[in-house]
Amino acid sequence: MFSIFRKTRQLEQNIDAFLDLILKSALAFRVALKAYLSGDRTTFEEKVQEIDSLEAQADGLRREVENTIYAEMILPESRGDVLALLENSDDVLNQIADTIVEFRTENPAFPLDLHGHLLELVDASMEAVEQMVLAVQAYFRDLLAVRNLITKIIFYEKETDRLGERIKRSLFQRDDLTLAEKMHLRTFVQYLQQIADQAEDLGDRISIYVIKRMV
Repeated sequence: MFSIFRKTRQLEQNIDAFLDLILKSALAFRVALKAYLSGDRTTFEEKVQEIDSLEAQADGLRREVENTIYAEMILPESRGDVLALLENSDDVLNQIADTIVEFRTENPAFPLDLHGHLLELVDASMEAVEQMVLAVQAYFRDLLAVRNLITKIIFYEKETDRLGERIKRSLFQRDDLTLAEKMHLRTFVQYLQQIADQAEDLGDRISIYVIKRMV
């Protein structure tokens, strides 16, 4: 399949490395939340630091890619779309990093019987991110694969909606939490949903960029 990369292998490698960092962050986020809910603070703190490091590396790579595209006049016909994809992908990583820091800072205490549902929500949200990364990669190499990957992003985003609403309903039906506690926990459910929302938004952008490349 035609590749958007025609002038430099290094640019391709840097974009791949940038996207790999997002995937690693999603995996680390999964481990971090499982550790958090199980009370394993050591592993949780390790993963918080890992995600922080991955975010910093991704910021550096994104800037390097942007500088290369501008300085060497690479991808002139689709430069704006490529830069937007990278920036929006970075926004998703930033949301992951911000969310895990909020867990560490505010230390929300979810009832034990909701832990399983919360982990399902985490998994669905991170799956949306992972399918987003695959869709971005496909944009550069295989346009025909993009549509199926976007369908998967949408599926997992809808799953986060379904799971998130179930958790929130359960929270507000409880008698063992104050209203303030319920609202606090609801906020963290929304953080997890927002990650998938951002992944879906990027999927929508990719759909438009694909059409532009194919006309």
